[in-house]
Amino acid sequence: MILTVTLNTALDITYHVRTLRPHTTHRVTDVVERPGGKGVNVARVLAALGHEVTVTGFAGGGTGRTVRDGLTDTPRVTDALVPVTGATRRTIAVVDERSGDTTQLNEPGPTVTPAEWRAFQEAYEDLLRPAAAVALCGSLPPGVPVGAYAGLVRTARAANVSVLLDTSGEPLRRGIAARPDIVKPNADELAELTGSHDPLRATQDARRRGARAVVASLGPDGLLALTPEGRWRSALPTPLRGNPTGAGDAAVAGLLSALTEQLPWPTRLSRATALSAAAVRSPTAGEFDRGRYEDLLDRVAVTREATAA
Repeated sequence: MILTVTLNTALDITYHVRTLRPHTTHRVTDVVERPGGKGVNVARVLAALGHEVTVTGFAGGGTGRTVRDGLTDTPRVTDALVPVTGATRRTIAVVDERSGDTTQLNEPGPTVTPAEWRAFQEAYEDLLRPAAAVALCGSLPPGVPVGAYAGLVRTARAANVSVLLDTSGEPLRRGIAARPDIVKPNADELAELTGSHDPLRATQDARRRGARAVVASLGPDGLLALTPEGRWRSALPTPLRGNPTGAGDAAVAGLLSALTEQLPWPTRLSRATALSAAAVRSPTAGEFDRGRYEDLLDRVAVTREATAA
């Protein structure tokens, strides 16, 4: 079983409009609602790959009930969300059908009480026991300590469970110092963490801060990975345009699935890159077309850099 943690779960609502224009009224051509938040998206991709996944985090209010109902209907995904008094947030994605661009609106999430945070930590320790790996994903809702991910990383390490961290800002800065097995920032998050906009220098700096491996998403330029076995680049020959909302989450799922299967780094990166690209072509985060993914997998190029990690 793979465990995904989404402390700030969401109900993802995607609106499609023919053309998105400021200061005008739009007629929505299609609406899709799905359980969301980064770790939930990761779980859906993992389940589609055939893995058994348990989802935990917080859920509350009517929105939280809708999220839980959606998880119940997802094969190979087990709901282990911890109830809170506040209402789970919504995220709104507006897809411009003409350009393919997406505009995202994210609510802050419910305020978590100290008692609710303690209840989650107890549940998390129990869920780690059967887990092969855990992904800690996304933002922190109000009330959760900024060092929360650092503590959760240490708990996973104490339980001998491999841990991947995918967050940003101060939670990433503190979490990376707890020595996760993998961190997966995007280019902006990496620059914010290290102060460097040079991906090579920034990944080196990030790894020195404590991560065993750093896998940076560079958008259309693919992935850059600094690992104990060396430095790698992974990319498609031609970038794909589409909805980037769930691309990073799909990459996390690829890395986690290959990690639990004990595959070598080139295979991990190929899978993550192909899944990320396939997710870009999907209108909804956490979904991908299996045939397109397998086709893209054959086209991914992974190269090892001469500089040692």
